[in-house]
Amino acid sequence: MQLVKLSNLFEAKYGVNLELYSLEENNKRNEDFIPFVSRTENNNGVSAFVKLDLNLKAILPNTLTVAVSGSVLSTFLQPYNYYSGRDLYYLIPKKEMSERELIYYAICITRNKYKYSYGRQANRTLRDLLIPAKIPEKFLNLKINKLNEKSVSNKKLLSNTQNWKWFNLGDLFTFEKGERLTKPDRIEGDVPLITAGENNNGVSEYISLKEFKDKKIIFENKITIDMFFNVFYHNYKYFSDDNIHTLVPKDFKLNQYNSLFLVSILSKLKYKYAYGRQVRLMRLPFEKIKLPIDKNNNPDWQFMEDYIKSLPYSASI
Repeated sequence: MQLVKLSNLFEAKYGVNLELYSLEENNKRNEDFIPFVSRTENNNGVSAFVKLDLNLKAILPNTLTVAVSGSVLSTFLQPYNYYSGRDLYYLIPKKEMSERELIYYAICITRNKYKYSYGRQANRTLRDLLIPAKIPEKFLNLKINKLNEKSVSNKKLLSNTQNWKWFNLGDLFTFEKGERLTKPDRIEGDVPLITAGENNNGVSEYISLKEFKDKKIIFENKITIDMFFNVFYHNYKYFSDDNIHTLVPKDFKLNQYNSLFLVSILSKLKYKYAYGRQVRLMRLPFEKIKLPIDKNNNPDWQFMEDYIKSLPYSASI
């Protein structure tokens, strides 16, 4: 693959260089408030929505933003007019590019983040960064399904957490620890192998279970917690290694909706397992979570399901 300097394909310009504290903020974008893009690697680089100033020219959409300090080389396509903070460049393509082409180059630039660890900034070297001269045809022809923004239900649910109740995890679940499967014993297949990690729903690879399907436990439609308290729901059959704990409901059934509600609640406990403290079977039963309850003071699984169904994009679950 031929590589060229970034400056061959893009004009790199320094952003507006505004300070967020001096701007009027809003919680969403509208005709009076536009995105404020900063050096964060989250939320497409948008850290706030700020009031449009008619005396200050906004940066045009369909440009790429690149952080040159902070979260260095975090790169995003901006679809709307926007302002920017300090140490942020924006890239204007020298020839017309489609949305897909711009996203491809945003990914390529971000992939160079490893070169800028330990405080090294990219303000002097950005224009000389090497990126592909052309985009592979297989990427341009890749079919990407769009998410359905609709919700399953139009119910408007309000929840007062003062009426929620604390539960020990051990009162709700039993815990099944995964089994060790060494690299030499893993044969490529189509069953997800869940290992410790915060990416890709914990799936590290896909393996074949034909050789030991009668000797190993296969789970389905369960929530897992790994040794670092990364929490995921799996609506498919999977095998988990010995750093994974599968939650098995004691006297109730979970579906994909109330399971996702639980995942969100459980994930709030992750802070307790920082700095080397790991999840252990002896600790999990005594962890507490607060849940909505029904008239019998039991977890209100139906409410949890209805709540998730009421959210945007729930039709895509």
